[in-house]
Amino acid sequence: MINKLIEFSINNKFVIALFTLALIVGGIYSLKQVPVDAVPDITNNQVQIITQAPNLGTEDVEQFITYPVEVAIANLPDVTEIRSISRFGLSVVTVVFSDDLDTYLPRQLVSEKLSQIKASIPEGFGTPMMGPISTGLGEIYQYTLEVAPEYKSNYDATELRSIQDWIIRRQMAMVSGVVEVNAFGGNAKQYEVTIDPHELNAIGLAIRDVYQALENNNANTGGAYIEKNHQANFIRGEGLARTLDDIKNIVVANKGGIPITIKDIGTVQFGHATRYGALTKNGEGEAVGGMILMLKGASTDAVIKSVKARMDEIQKSLPC
Repeated sequence: MINKLIEFSINNKFVIALFTLALIVGGIYSLKQVPVDAVPDITNNQVQIITQAPNLGTEDVEQFITYPVEVAIANLPDVTEIRSISRFGLSVVTVVFSDDLDTYLPRQLVSEKLSQIKASIPEGFGTPMMGPISTGLGEIYQYTLEVAPEYKSNYDATELRSIQDWIIRRQMAMVSGVVEVNAFGGNAKQYEVTIDPHELNAIGLAIRDVYQALENNNANTGGAYIEKNHQANFIRGEGLARTLDDIKNIVVANKGGIPITIKDIGTVQFGHATRYGALTKNGEGEAVGGMILMLKGASTDAVIKSVKARMDEIQKSLPC
């Protein structure tokens, strides 16, 4: 057999050369596709269940959120460990599964339990959700938003955070291998309605009336259609509040034929969510930035190259 193989190789040198060339090309291609990381990811097969409850203390978070979550997932198959952290306003339960399972089956099992978990948590105490499909080594890219010196007066921390949340994050989330984009620094913009309790009491309204009015008057709705000249004209009502004036003019009630609007019982202004930290850069004051989380099992080198390419595209869509 060996003699015949040697004889065939000698008599068919061109064919052997093609086989050798194909083997070399295949080896080079395979080498380029091998994921190479500075530190191997040895994270076990785990799923995190995160619940935010800003109004609860540590003891209440443990009693009303963390404990029900642990009880609900305790009987899942192939669970090897359950550990949790309860902090002020935050509950994190980590469920570790056997390494024999793949990445997505444990998440499917936990997802099926989420409906039961939500029913066991009192209303208004937070909604549990699964963490991203990433690991502790999935933080592959960080960036900050920088403004040219001549435009610094045009953009404050709130405007930069809005650019990060509504422009950069949404475009970056579409990159293959990116599982989440977290924002840091700045002020998360909010529309705040401050009610004067004396005006509210004098008119005979309750705070729930204001909540109901804001909810009912901040939505678009669709209707049927009107047929005219063999054409269908669809009916659509636009009620989505877009400016401060839209919120101010929302009618809360009608007293004696006089409409009572939001601006009659309070003030409307821009505000920001409560902050628990800040981001600075080079000692030059506050900055706004983000962090890219990579999908578990993806190639770090390939994802970073895709992120950098998308950054160049996003740069063209940013305001001056």
